[in-house]
Amino acid sequence: MVNLYFQPDAQLTVPDRMVLDILQKDYEHQQAKPAAASTETSDDSDDSTTKHTQYAPTPEDALEHEQQALTILKDLNNPTSSTFEPTVFVTVDLANITSPTLRKWIIDPYVRWARTIVRVDTDVVMLTHLLLYFCTSIPSALYMFYNFHWWHGPLHSAMQVYFMGTYTLMMHQHIHMRGILNKKFSIIDNGFPYITDPLMGHTWNSYYFHHVKHHHVEGNGPNDLSSTVRYQRDDVWHFLHYLGRFYFLIWFDLPRYFLSKRNPGLAFKACGCEIASYIFYYTMFTYVNTCATIFVFLVPLAIMRLGLMIGNWGQHAFVDEVQPDSDFRSSITVIDVASNRYCYNDGYHTSHHLNPLRHWRDHPVSFLAQKQKYSDEDALVFYNIDYLMITFSLLAKNYTHLAKCLVPIGDQMKLTMDERAEMLRRKTRRFTEEEIAEKWGKQYAKLK
Repeated sequence: MVNLYFQPDAQLTVPDRMVLDILQKDYEHQQAKPAAASTETSDDSDDSTTKHTQYAPTPEDALEHEQQALTILKDLNNPTSSTFEPTVFVTVDLANITSPTLRKWIIDPYVRWARTIVRVDTDVVMLTHLLLYFCTSIPSALYMFYNFHWWHGPLHSAMQVYFMGTYTLMMHQHIHMRGILNKKFSIIDNGFPYITDPLMGHTWNSYYFHHVKHHHVEGNGPNDLSSTVRYQRDDVWHFLHYLGRFYFLIWFDLPRYFLSKRNPGLAFKACGCEIASYIFYYTMFTYVNTCATIFVFLVPLAIMRLGLMIGNWGQHAFVDEVQPDSDFRSSITVIDVASNRYCYNDGYHTSHHLNPLRHWRDHPVSFLAQKQKYSDEDALVFYNIDYLMITFSLLAKNYTHLAKCLVPIGDQMKLTMDERAEMLRRKTRRFTEEEIAEKWGKQYAKLK
């Protein structure tokens, strides 16, 4: 793959590999244009020189290949198709489990049963993980409160950190789709987050209120409490200010935001859930078991909030200087193992902002169907890097590495590596209040 600096990861999902392959063929076709012209010119040159023809797919070939890929991906998601394949585990695809005995007696019966429990047939993996958490996290936490050992605490917290990414993106689907289980299990579906959220570092309902009722309403604009536009996104001190405000003031800022929008009901609920969570932590810390509370609740809380802010910074670090309010130009797409295999296609963040209700398995399909629009809008696509590493690379001002991880589309294909790095650097510059007034409107700016 000539335009990809790094070898694609062997653990990429099937949809990610198909998307990356199509983007690669687009690049090969674009690069072959001058090569083809050069080959035609050389026909009049010295015949003793061996002539080589460079092959690149024609637009017709590429279009047919894209349509075939779209058909395959749609069939994989369609329960009525003979090639339908639910997601059962994040670590391995169902098609790669080839043991006849294992498939006949364990995997296939489990999948048939699980499909009657989950809300969407593809989402067997969510039941798999619910069972995993109820068989590991909850018993471990209960035993720690019953009989605490110092060796147990760090091991439990490490296990929870390992679970956090997958769990949080499962809950991301939960809060957007109002559940992940069949509606006949609504009591369980509505109840389990009150048990598992605190174990994974989430205060009760805060993810829903902040992400669905606030972030997607504001879309990283100036009124978004997690907006990046007023920050220099490659500045460590700016990031620390961004992180600190969320850590210490979100309990106050989010209700205040809802009050400013004349929605006292949401303000009361957001504040009430946050304060109730703190009261719960205080009670468990003071009156039940201090050490267990630290490792079961407080360590996950601290790590989760750090992870959320690092992730959101990476998701919205690159904001177009011309059209910063465009969903195509204020968020990015990441084709990566951690983001997509383990975290329910979270890498397709632009697709998610374009349609927050889109099911996670449909993101690659949507991306391919709108590929030309992504290209026309100068959207950014990365591979071999996740949001955390994007943030770390920015804070280290390592634009060369970020440029190497860029998958160029549209006019980006014409840029050299240095020009790609400079383009990315421009998109991390903070917006002044005057620019905010110009781009979003004077009502959004803090002008004197």
